[in-house]
Amino acid sequence: MIDINLIRDNPGLVKDNIKKKFQEEKVILVDEVKKLDEKWRKLKYDEDSLRSERNKISKKIADLKKAGKKADKELKEAKEIPEKIAKSEEKRKKLEKDIDYLMRQIPNIMHESVPKGKDETENVEVRQIGNSKVPRHKIIHHAELAEKFGLVDFDSAREVSGHGFYYLEGDLALLHSAILNFARDYMVKNGFTYVIPPFMIREKAVDGVMSFEEKDVMMYKMDKEDLYLIGTSEHSVIAKYVDKKIPGNKLPLQLTSYSPCFRKEVGAHGLEEKGLYRVHQFEKQEMVVICEPQDSYKWYDIMLNLTIGFFKELGIPVRILECCSGDLADLKAKSADVEAWSPRQKKYFEVGSCSNLTDAQARRLNIRIDNKGKLYYAHTLNNTVVASPRVLISILENFQKPDGTIDIPKALWPYMAGRKKIVMK
Repeated sequence: MIDINLIRDNPGLVKDNIKKKFQEEKVILVDEVKKLDEKWRKLKYDEDSLRSERNKISKKIADLKKAGKKADKELKEAKEIPEKIAKSEEKRKKLEKDIDYLMRQIPNIMHESVPKGKDETENVEVRQIGNSKVPRHKIIHHAELAEKFGLVDFDSAREVSGHGFYYLEGDLALLHSAILNFARDYMVKNGFTYVIPPFMIREKAVDGVMSFEEKDVMMYKMDKEDLYLIGTSEHSVIAKYVDKKIPGNKLPLQLTSYSPCFRKEVGAHGLEEKGLYRVHQFEKQEMVVICEPQDSYKWYDIMLNLTIGFFKELGIPVRILECCSGDLADLKAKSADVEAWSPRQKKYFEVGSCSNLTDAQARRLNIRIDNKGKLYYAHTLNNTVVASPRVLISILENFQKPDGTIDIPKALWPYMAGRKKIVMK
């Protein structure tokens, strides 16, 4: 959510930002907010004037009584003022809700470096890291290979839970845990505090960390309860600081969080129908930073480089794509996707993203910095360290031998109970 002063002082800038995101239908929201805000400010001015008038009358009543004079007229006026203030406050609070609802639909102001483009097809490649080679032998589809080895069961999961679920078994389940354990240790070694957050959050928290559109598409809601299953641990980690004032000397907060993740979306943009790429449930290691506004883009670069370093440790080739304006989620000011190389498909696929949300989440959740009594909104950033199923795919493809055996990346050996290969049994 942007600062309303931008709409008061520079509505043209806000409208231009919306147009760059190809969301022309939202331009009208700026004028609607401006109109409602003017009504709100008029009511606030009237309330302040009434309170001032009440104070003057109260003083006059006291003076008249002190002089032994009657104050019937003044007492009547004083009695009417609280009712007038209450009616005005009721109207103003209704306006505040209406303004807040509209403001949450207006996208964050993008960083000037964000390339203009309509959708993900116009994202810009920044760089490639690692050797994206295609071996001479045929690479077997990860789902086919895992089923052949008896390491995944999609059919049973479909009967128990439906499409988009899976049972991981044996060495593949062990590899899954090894990836997450390595990711945890990697982030802790890089100065981040390990967090296991709640896996369900209330609607106030959901509305604070994502747009209405994302909530409808992504989130599972618990029936008859004010609880949602999280789509990523970033949701509950950021929400931990709702309505809090963080002392400036405690910043930056560097947090790395583990959680299972639950998402309604499946197949909408998937590369394949069967497999582990797009599923309803997966596990993930995330990194979150809360910092001073002037430091957020420095942290954006640091966090992105940490993800690059993680994949270098695993030996998986990746590339960085700068998200264009039309592909940028409304709360984000700047974002980059990290994509891993698929030798089977001879192209890259998304394994994570790094985002700077500037003060958009902080405004929604009222997360402020207290710097020696001066209060202002914090900046928040998040970045995927690893989403386990997609990295499983990467390993099953990039480390697959001609006979179908899988070499386990050396960085994961300490977490694999002595195993260095996955072989047919």
